[in-house]
Amino acid sequence: MIILSKMMRSATLGYRHCRVLLMPNSSGRRTAKSSAAPATPAVAEREPRGARRRRETRSRLLEAALRLMAEKGMEGVVINEITEAADVGFGSFYNHFESKEAIHAALLEWVFKDFADAMEGVLVGISDPAEIIAVSVRYTMMRALREPVWGLFLVREGFSARSMDHGLGRRLLRDIKKGIAEKRLTVTDPLMSFAVVGGATLGAISLALQLGSKQPQQSATLMQLGSDLDHLPERAAKVALEALGLGRTEAEKVANRPLPTMELPQSELGSGGNEVAPTSRPAPQAAKGNKRVRAHQ
Repeated sequence: MIILSKMMRSATLGYRHCRVLLMPNSSGRRTAKSSAAPATPAVAEREPRGARRRRETRSRLLEAALRLMAEKGMEGVVINEITEAADVGFGSFYNHFESKEAIHAALLEWVFKDFADAMEGVLVGISDPAEIIAVSVRYTMMRALREPVWGLFLVREGFSARSMDHGLGRRLLRDIKKGIAEKRLTVTDPLMSFAVVGGATLGAISLALQLGSKQPQQSATLMQLGSDLDHLPERAAKVALEALGLGRTEAEKVANRPLPTMELPQSELGSGGNEVAPTSRPAPQAAKGNKRVRAHQ
C-alpha cells in the first residue's frame, strides 16, 4: 500500500491545478456539480437505519477491495485483507458478496461499464467518429489522473480477459469499426488499432501516475525524455488519432476540441468528488443542450 499511497500523492501534486467550469446558457459561470453529492436531508431521513448501515458496509468493502486489487490484482488479495482494510467483520463480507470473484466483478461493473454508460450520454451529440474516440480517451485519462486508485485499477485490468467484454473496451472497438465504415479512419487491422489506442491510453495513465510528482528522480526521467506531463490527455488522444490514420494537423485539431460536459455516474466508493477535470482549451459559448466545458488555467 506504500507504493499506492506514493502514486496517489504524486498524481495529486501533478494535477491539482485542474478545475472544471461549465458554460451555462446564461451569463456567468458555475462549477461542475458532483454526481456523488450527499443525499438531501429528506431522503436521508427516509432511509431505514439498517439499510443505511448495510449500504455503508458495502461501500467500505468495495473501496477497500478497489485499493487492494489496484495494487496487487485480484489473485494477490484475500478476503481477510479486504475485511481488515474496510474494518468490517469477516463474516459480514458474505452478507454482501458470495466470493472474492463476486466483489471483483462488482468493481469491474463500476470501473468499466458504469463509466462507459456515462460516456455514452456525453457522446450522443457527436457525429465525428474521430472526435468520439478523442473525447473517450481524454475523459478516461482525466478521471484516472483525478482518481489514482481508479486509474491504477484500470491500468491493471484494462486488457485482462475479464474486462474485455465490459464497457470501455467493447465500445472502443465499436467506435473504431464505425470510423472505418464511414471512411473517417484509415486502418487495415481493427483489432491491432484497438490494441494501439488502448495501450497508448493505459500507458500514458501509468506514466502520469508514476512520474507525476516533482521528486528528483522522476523529474530527471522526464528531462531525459525531453518532455513533461502538461496536457497529457490531449496528447494521448492526438497520438491515438494519428495511429488511426489522421494526419498530424487534423489529429491535433480534433484532440483539442472543446469537451462536452460530463458528470460521472453515482459511485458507492466515495471518491471525494466526481467531476472530471479537463485540461482542454477555452471553448466558445455552446448551444443549449450541448454544453461544453473549458479549463480554468
